Amino acid sequence: MCLSIPSKVIAIDENNYATVDTLGVRRQVTLDLIDEAVKIGDFVLIHVGFAMNKISQEEAQESLQLYTQIVEQMQNGEIEPEVGDINYAKQG
Repeated sequence: MCLSIPSKVIAIDENNYATVDTLGVRRQVTLDLIDEAVKIGDFVLIHVGFAMNKISQEEAQESLQLYTQIVEQMQNGEIEPEVGDINYAKQG
């Protein structure tokens, strides 16, 4: 399973590479697979260095809030980190 966290486009260069911010981590991804215009401030979902699609700011914010809640619950011990591990689930 792949979990794609919304990433905000903060720069785009002349080679169609975007610098994106994913929860404070910056990386470069190519925009070559997206069939619509992407501009600075847009949110994209990425997979192994490729932006796969653009999503609305509302969708991105909702997802980011959910991810933040999950991380907080894991840090507080409310959710065991192993619960999301498919290998752990197969053992139980």
